[in-house]
Amino acid sequence: MKKVVFYRLGEKFLEREEDVPASSKNVVYHALAIGHHVGVFDCFKPFLHCSFDFWERLLALLPEGEARRKLEGVDRFGEIMVDRTHTTLLGQAFAEARPRLDEDMVEWCDTFQTSLAAIEMEPAIYLMGRKVP
Repeated sequence: MKKVVFYRLGEKFLEREEDVPASSKNVVYHALAIGHHVGVFDCFKPFLHCSFDFWERLLALLPEGEARRKLEGVDRFGEIMVDRTHTTLLGQAFAEARPRLDEDMVEWCDTFQTSLAAIEMEPAIYLMGRKVP
């Protein structure tokens, strides 16, 4: 059965720690921010999942617009990334849909929105949503 799994960035690490001197913490933070081409790897941990049927029902209750289109990318592309540029957009869509959601959907959205809040506090965090066979 197909499902949707969201992973949260749990940590980042450098390919070779000895490449960065201890006195260069600002360089490390900058390297983490600019990405993989400098030998930084992202470690994701699954934190939220649902059946694909649940996912489709949830999306159908979201308002038409950019937030819904973003989340529909899970099916269209097989995965999506959610970062700081999406937190307000997605948070507003879930808040607008909340009166129409059943209890399970509210619980799922609350967990998702907790991660959106974490991204607001630390923009280096992001989520990866994937469709899993």
